[in-house]
Amino acid sequence: MSNSRNNIDRCSFCGRDRRSVNVLIAGISGYICENCVEQASQIINEEMKKQGKLDLGNVKVMKPDEIKKFLDQYVIGQDEAKKFLAVAVYNHYKRLMQPRQSKTEDDVEIEKSNIILVGETGTGKTLLARTIARMLHVPFCIVDATVLTEAGYVGEDVESILTRLLQAADYNVDAAEKGIVFIDELDKIARKSDNPSITRDVSGEGVQQGLLKLLEGAIVNVPPQGGRKHPEQKMIAIDTKNILFICGGAFDGIDRKIAQRLNTRVVGYNNTKETEQIDRDNLMQYIAPQDLKSFGLIPEIIGRLPVLTYLNPLDRNALRNILTEPKNALIKQYQKLFHIDGIKIHFDPDVLDLIVDKAIEFKLGARGLRSICEAIMTDVMFNVPSTGEKEVTITSDYAREKLERVSANKLKAA
Repeated sequence: MSNSRNNIDRCSFCGRDRRSVNVLIAGISGYICENCVEQASQIINEEMKKQGKLDLGNVKVMKPDEIKKFLDQYVIGQDEAKKFLAVAVYNHYKRLMQPRQSKTEDDVEIEKSNIILVGETGTGKTLLARTIARMLHVPFCIVDATVLTEAGYVGEDVESILTRLLQAADYNVDAAEKGIVFIDELDKIARKSDNPSITRDVSGEGVQQGLLKLLEGAIVNVPPQGGRKHPEQKMIAIDTKNILFICGGAFDGIDRKIAQRLNTRVVGYNNTKETEQIDRDNLMQYIAPQDLKSFGLIPEIIGRLPVLTYLNPLDRNALRNILTEPKNALIKQYQKLFHIDGIKIHFDPDVLDLIVDKAIEFKLGARGLRSICEAIMTDVMFNVPSTGEKEVTITSDYAREKLERVSANKLKAA
């Protein structure tokens, strides 16, 4: 029987007639329009998120070499750090796929191995974290350690880390308990001084002590809407036993700690023989847990971050490749921006070399490449869309002229 008034077919849900909608789907005893179908789909997805469980049974977990190949598409170099990350993520999935309650035949329980990444600014620590988040099937969040303070002081409590993870999991506690957290700028919570003081180190050692229970594995009561702004809210209990923590930090100045440790022998033939083999241009590769301790991390937190790896400083070839090779390379981003306006833009090879030279000169790392490109491209992006030109070429003379107007201090502050 046709659902109609005045012989006009109408949607059985909203009442719109066929003339008011694009698509009207007929059923056994009624109709539904495309608008109601879309709304119904959204309602179903929201309900499934609220009620659903994180099911890893049907997920195809990538092998470590496949994870590394995925990272290679977006991040240049840093093979050592990629291997550590790939293995950690792969092992994390294997741990999650084991039945939680049942024991294995030999009663072996696999524990998690939290990671700490150490590297100079602009070498790709945060980029690695953001890239690996694209391929994960578990909740993932990135938090900044600089805003964390000890409980009771202005700032965010360490429990706010789990609040972010809970939000990434759409408040699904079961999914959040299997997630991965990247804690950036870990070096900013280093102990401020080894000398005893009457004042509390509320944003340094106090935060490290608060992180211990999260890294080790404990049931933590988490405020779902943040810490102190809603004191009346109900707490949510989250077990951090299966949450993988990846920490990163620049640890500026730790190379001096490494150099001091490597040169502890000041007399004898062995001292000269050993120091000759040390690559003084990349001391970060010799980093050890005792260097983190001398920098200001407490021994307890170092013990809960058993996997320590480093990122190499970027050389000229790596910086040159970063401009053009990754999927989200800077040059490709500018080409896409101009392509939206129907404009083709070309860069002379000498321009790319000039950008790399300036990045090395000012020691800006990969992050500084964008500030140098912006200094060159700002006038072009301002003028060209209004001129009607369809093709633009950036020459080395033009780029050099623009960079001469920009001081080194401005580039460093960008």
